[in-house]
Formats: sequence, C-alpha cells, structure tokens
Amino acid sequence: MTKTPRQSTFVRTCLVSAALTAALFAGGAHAQGYTGPSTGKPAAQGYSGPSTVAVTTVKELLANGRDDQNAILRGRIVSHDGDDHYTFDDGTGQIRVEIDNDDFPAGQKIDDKTQVELRGELDRDRNSIEFDVDSVRVM
Repeated sequence: MTKTPRQSTFVRTCLVSAALTAALFAGGAHAQGYTGPSTGKPAAQGYSGPSTVAVTTVKELLANGRDDQNAILRGRIVSHDGDDHYTFDDGTGQIRVEIDNDDFPAGQKIDDKTQVELRGELDRDRNSIEFDVDSVRVM
C-alpha cells in the first residue's frame, strides 16, 4: 500500500503539530517555580479555601509532629538543595522540604524573599525529618 502525497502531508502536519505542542508544554514547566538560591529546577494551583489543618511552626512540628501529620507552614523557601529538595525557614527554625515541580503555583516566580504557605505532611523516620509538600501558595 503506497501513500498518496496528500496522506504524507497530513501525517507530517500531525507529527509537527504534536512536537510543537509538547515543546510548548515543556517550556511552560521550566518558566515557573522557585528562582532563589540553588545547589541543583522547579507549577499548579489547587484548593485555597478554609481548612481544618492548623497552621503550625517549624519549631512546633520538629518538637511534637507525628509521622504523616498534615500541617500548614508559613515562611520562606530559602534554598534549593537539588532535585525536589529545598530548605524552608519560618523564623522559628528550618526544615528540609520536598516539593514536586507541579506543586509550585503556575506562572508565579518564587525566590528566597517570597512569603509562601506550604501544605503537606511530616515525613518522620528514624534518621531524618522532612516535610512533604502537596501545594505551595504565595502569600
């Protein structure tokens, strides 16, 4: 079975369109996220209404937090430590946080001076404590 010139043009047009669409989406993902100090690259907004999860401090969370405890932290992301790892500071202490690229708000630049709210859960094991972030909101 041979393709007619019209079929070949259609197939090429579809392939080029798909490639351009993928490039646009990939470019958009790199144009947002944390832009402050970094040792290592971070996009989607979610629910922002009332919550039964309490705002807490890093000091309180480190001292009394339970593994898998949901919490809200308010402060600044002060450094990017490679991959999805960052250091967060709220004035009472610092904690290592894990933030996936798609958890940053779309279209908003965040640096080490930007006040943010992190929603997530504490990940405590025998050797380390980390806050696993579900969403980032600029305050």
